[in-house]
Amino acid sequence: MESIITVISEEPQLKDAILIEGLPGVGNVGKLAAEHLLDNIDAVKFATIYSKHFPPQVVLDEDCVATMVNNELYYAKNVGEGRDLVILVGEYQGMTPEGQYELSSHIIKMCTEMGVSTIYTLGGYGVGKMVEEPRVLGAVTTKSFREMLEPHGVEFTAGEPGSGIVGASGLLLGLSKLNGLDAACLMGETSGYFVDPKGAESVLKVLNSIIGLEMDMSELESKAEQVEEITSKIKDMESSQDPGRDDLGYIG
Repeated sequence: MESIITVISEEPQLKDAILIEGLPGVGNVGKLAAEHLLDNIDAVKFATIYSKHFPPQVVLDEDCVATMVNNELYYAKNVGEGRDLVILVGEYQGMTPEGQYELSSHIIKMCTEMGVSTIYTLGGYGVGKMVEEPRVLGAVTTKSFREMLEPHGVEFTAGEPGSGIVGASGLLLGLSKLNGLDAACLMGETSGYFVDPKGAESVLKVLNSIIGLEMDMSELESKAEQVEEITSKIKDMESSQDPGRDDLGYIG
């Protein structure tokens, strides 16, 4: 098998398009945000990416039909303030550093040849505690791009994240800079303990402001309330067992 196989079902004609990456990561923040975006725009799947760098397994649908692990690309025309969008989603990232580099390089090459000029990667910033009002932290390829994003609520704080940005969200950002593309990573604060719809909602609100899009957030809000109910019960149980402990540090 080749390292990467891309099956293209349609070749969209795009102009000055934006690539939005939302693959699994800390709190699945980016994945949730990108999937919610897909559910609220008229997007069309045009490519499926298979790779030996993904886990060696298949996934089963509700009819027990197997499908190879993959990433998918969708496009939407004239979204928000008029930009075309390309959205990258999937259940897995590359398993090795080599695989991450090959996949990220492949995606950038493929998308720039289609007309992508700007990239936003979406992810979570794990802070190890519950967050009531998640901030959205940013990292960019140029200072001028930072100045464009700050009015939309993106916070740029020295030393955050202190350990850098790993995985596709970081590599797509770094490789964009090498290729002369405007790019930013938008990171929603999250505990990192579980799937975090609230962090995803904060990222999506910022992204919507940037691209000039309005959408219903009620589904994410409902999921966030369910998570809060569960974590509240866990905290109550933990407090009853150990009254001197008031955090959720044991979950990690």
